Amino acid sequence: MSVTSSSINVYTESTPNPATRKFLVNKLLINNSVDFATRESAEKSQFATELFKFNFVSGVFFASNFVTITKTETADWQDIEPILKEFVKGAVESELNILEKEEVTANFEGTEAEIKIQQILHDYVRPAVEQDGGAISYRSFKDGVVTVELRGSCSGCPSSTITLKSGIESLLKRMVPEVTEVVSEAL
Repeated sequence: MSVTSSSINVYTESTPNPATRKFLVNKLLINNSVDFATRESAEKSQFATELFKFNFVSGVFFASNFVTITKTETADWQDIEPILKEFVKGAVESELNILEKEEVTANFEGTEAEIKIQQILHDYVRPAVEQDGGAISYRSFKDGVVTVELRGSCSGCPSSTITLKSGIESLLKRMVPEVTEVVSEAL
């Protein structure tokens, strides 16, 4: 069954990162998350490729029912938000592909501590980070240090360091005694 154009609604939310805006739709877009930080990285996504055709778009991130768009420094949200909102509505209505083939997520591997860390990040941290238009991915755990990758609006966000240290690090230290620090991998 195809969704009729009158049933797709798009609304926007600010994120903690002033350069990004979250465009939410009343339809599931993707079962995981995918980040396109550059035009070149978007070639496997019809939706992202079309967004990058706007010269004021510098990053695109998809998760569940939203797309987070990062604007160039010179663009003003007041000018571009209505354009992007209309584009997102049209793209969802015409069912532009986000990915050629979706990858399966939530496959935890490693030691008992690593699996517990990944489960906590997935169950507790990921939903909160997605609320702000971003995503977090587990990278590694070595010598007490958990390395994560922040994407979407969290990438380059002024408050991401506070979130990382005060929120995520505190939670993991409490729940996994082996954790001594949480750091973010630079993209």
